[in-house]
Amino acid sequence: MLFDLENESLKQEENEAMNEEIVTTSPFEYEGNEMPECEEEIIREFEADDKHLHDVLAFLEEELEKHEAGLKQTMAMTLSLEEAFVNVAHYAYEGQEEGTGKVWIRLAFDGDNVDITLLDDGMAFDPLAKEDPDIKSEVHHRKIGGLGIYMIKKSMDSVRYKRNGRWNILTMGKKFR
Repeated sequence: MLFDLENESLKQEENEAMNEEIVTTSPFEYEGNEMPECEEEIIREFEADDKHLHDVLAFLEEELEKHEAGLKQTMAMTLSLEEAFVNVAHYAYEGQEEGTGKVWIRLAFDGDNVDITLLDDGMAFDPLAKEDPDIKSEVHHRKIGGLGIYMIKKSMDSVRYKRNGRWNILTMGKKFR
């Protein structure tokens, strides 16, 4: 009987230790997902769902305000993050149960520059692989899709994508002052 109680106690301690490991691990810490060094890094996890868009944008705007970002740059970054987040929310976890998809957002401040990185483990998709839309042709002659990514590329100073194992990693950079 005493042996059974000791076994139960050990199992409970092991489970608690495993749960602590799960909670503290960021996907940015996995091999291949390491990000470049920066002066300041802030990472937040969000459900990949439109209902969290307000929280995502508030997170960005609050941090940009702390760093005294210019209004024009803040607007460009907010619009770009909105487009990128909505794309993940709508397409990365398509066909999966609602509320199961996550997106991690990393803000990396270095001098007057910030990198905004979105990381998700949804379906593989390189948004930069698609050809830019023909914005000069008449609207009813244009192909559907691609305007949001085009807008991101025009609004940000740099946009990079890579797939690492199961991870989509989209990084958008901008000088904010």
